[in-house]
Amino acid sequence: MTSITDARAEALSIGELSRRTGVHIETIRYYEKIDMLPAPPRTDGGRRVYGNTHARTLAFVRRARELGFMLSEVRTLLDLGAPERASCAEVREIASAHLASVRTKLADLVKLEAILAGAVARCTGDATPACPVLDILDSHSADGNIPLGYARA
Repeated sequence: MTSITDARAEALSIGELSRRTGVHIETIRYYEKIDMLPAPPRTDGGRRVYGNTHARTLAFVRRARELGFMLSEVRTLLDLGAPERASCAEVREIASAHLASVRTKLADLVKLEAILAGAVARCTGDATPACPVLDILDSHSADGNIPLGYARA
């Protein structure tokens, strides 16, 4: 497999950059608009011409997004000089905060899984209108959250 940072990545059209990185053309333009991706030089005819730096930055942004980093976090990483010049200590701080957020979301998902599993287990699946799944979907607590009591059987 060819690396997007090899010599053939020079002088890419936006379509070729999109194909090589797997990022939609509209997303590339959006990243340019919000200054996440440096604006490329243009030909006399106005066509964008991307190079190795654009391909590498775009691949970095895409991978960071796949790992769940918010655009603001990716921007901070890029502002620090990632992927080449960023301080590992500064990057670690951002990644640690993101990891804590991921762990919180995982804990919340475990709770949601328990609630839903309990409701499904209590559901008889017959034709009666009394359904534990519908009960949890129709109920709410004062703060708008599903009561955790449904997780207990």
